[in-house]
Amino acid sequence: MELYTVNTGFFKLDGGAMFGVIPKSLWSRTNPADENNLCTWAMRSLLVVSGERIILIDNGIGNKQDAKFFSHYYLHGEDSLDKNLGKLGVSPTQITDNFLTHLHFDHCGGGVKYGSHGQFELTFPRATYWSNQDHWNWATVPNPREKASFLSDNILPMQEIGQVEFLDLKSKNFVPDFDFITADGHTDKQMLPKIQYKGKTVVFMADLLPSVGHIPLPYVMGYDTRPLMTMDEKAKFLEEAAREEYILFLEHDGENECCTVKMTDRGVRLDQTFRLDEI
Repeated sequence: MELYTVNTGFFKLDGGAMFGVIPKSLWSRTNPADENNLCTWAMRSLLVVSGERIILIDNGIGNKQDAKFFSHYYLHGEDSLDKNLGKLGVSPTQITDNFLTHLHFDHCGGGVKYGSHGQFELTFPRATYWSNQDHWNWATVPNPREKASFLSDNILPMQEIGQVEFLDLKSKNFVPDFDFITADGHTDKQMLPKIQYKGKTVVFMADLLPSVGHIPLPYVMGYDTRPLMTMDEKAKFLEEAAREEYILFLEHDGENECCTVKMTDRGVRLDQTFRLDEI
């Protein structure tokens, strides 16, 4: 098995929204904001090559929404999904599986695009798009709090074209050396890939842990639908990650691809940061 980072781009979100009740004087130490209180966040996917399977975990925000939509998120930088897949010598037609941690627009928007005649097409025409039935139901009949994050143009074409399948939440198996855990605090039945790689366990953190700045337990996003549940899920996971020496792959951290954590007298805290290719 081989793993590769695929940076799909950077965007900006309000720092207060990303850290909930935590004061700016504290969260800005790790995530400095601009004059509009916006912090830069990555949309970092992971490419997994396992035998004949070429698996992409999440796919970024895409480019099919209108200018008004993108004006809220300040996309910037030179990275894109197609560009960085190309640097790895991989074309969208070679992707066999697109594993979607959840269906918020910054995680799944790149999976659907406009075709030459304005119709929806799948970015990965030969791939199976993987979700789970519980989360799919949650996303396609969204609650008012999350409705703006679940865009039907990102989601429904996968099913209409016939390439979405649902994973079994009881077995949590995907391919050899690749299973997943679920978390419900951010959104219902978010799936976090857990991969055995070079004798280590790599966990794709999605929105359970967006950045190293979110490691302290109270540092929970305002976007989370059940923040107290997030704190409980994060506490249990981080204790396990420290004990088992997991490598945490960070989808949204603007600077750090990976980190490890350690137990201290103040609880679990950051240990080391590094790039994936340094493992």
